[in-house]
Amino acid sequence: MNLIERIFESFLWRSRLMVLFAVIFSLLASLGLFIVASIEIFEPIEKLFVSGFHISAEDHEKLVGSIVGAIDLFLIATVLIIFSLGLYELFISKIDEAENDEKSSRILAIHSLDDLKEKLAKVVLMVLIVTFFKYAIHIKYETPLETLYLAVGVLMLALALYYSHKSH
Repeated sequence: MNLIERIFESFLWRSRLMVLFAVIFSLLASLGLFIVASIEIFEPIEKLFVSGFHISAEDHEKLVGSIVGAIDLFLIATVLIIFSLGLYELFISKIDEAENDEKSSRILAIHSLDDLKEKLAKVVLMVLIVTFFKYAIHIKYETPLETLYLAVGVLMLALALYYSHKSH
């Protein structure tokens, strides 16, 4: 029975390597989002340079919307990188290069699933804030009630930020 138990435990321990699929494909998705976000910013800025910095109000709105949308994509790509690094460190191995580099910040140091969830939650909150801002700049506020809704939304986001940092 001892031999069977050792074989099974060995198999069970090695099964953690399946996490490498999530790590690799999350990094690929992150790379894709970085490329898409860069293109989303590049196209309107190219148009801005071609026009000699003379753009209409509609083009100005598109430029701001594109930049805010790209920031959103950059943040989601960052979530995927944090997720990849966290899974790798939790299930596979510590990243030696990060441990030995004095320049690297400890922002990506993840020691438990709770650390990973906390870091991801903060970045997801930032994604929600940017998404809220992206939609808020395109809405036409015609009544005082709509403006009040905007204020309530901003207050909710401020409270979310406050409570996410209160534990520190």
